[in-house]
Amino acid sequence: MVDHPAVEVDDLYVGYGSTPVLVGVSLTVAPGEGVCVTGENGIGKSTLLRCVSGLQQPDQGTIRVFGGDPGATPEFWRAVVTTVEPPTWYPGLTAREHAELVCRAHGQDPEEAGVDEALERFGLGGHTDAIPPSLSSGQKQRLVLALALLRPSALLILDEPEQRLDREGRADVASLLTDYVAGGGSLLMASHDDSFAAASGAAITTMESLSADLP
Repeated sequence: MVDHPAVEVDDLYVGYGSTPVLVGVSLTVAPGEGVCVTGENGIGKSTLLRCVSGLQQPDQGTIRVFGGDPGATPEFWRAVVTTVEPPTWYPGLTAREHAELVCRAHGQDPEEAGVDEALERFGLGGHTDAIPPSLSSGQKQRLVLALALLRPSALLILDEPEQRLDREGRADVASLLTDYVAGGGSLLMASHDDSFAAASGAAITTMESLSADLP
């Protein structure tokens, strides 16, 4: 995978009906680089991330993730973590059991992976036995991010990870993302918060600057 950019998007077009959403969008994320796309709601940030995650097919253009088609192989999903889709919570499983399941699915021993430490780091140490639907929206967001960072990966695709987090939570997540990129991981995310993006070590760009056909 290191022989290819983490993400290559070239001349991407996506529309909903007669309404264009992405127009001639091109983007490259190098291995070990973080890129954050900013912009208002409805400008196409989530659509771009969905396409890169292999969850939506563009109308035109090409996308390569580590040199391959997004979402096409088990190897892709072993390398890539995305929070673009709402999480699926398994009925009856606690927050800790969700974390243990993620670890085991990726060949990790939960104890060695540091499940308890990860949940504590995200302020969930007192909620390990809670089922996720019972958590507050901010706690659910923390759990989603804890699970994303707990398992091994080479690329994180995060849609507004700062959502529903307080100032301290945003600072904590930004620090963890900085460490992830410093450790060789690649990051593509969308955000409304330039200061959060900068604190995470990501290069900030806008949807307008990615589109060759927009002024």
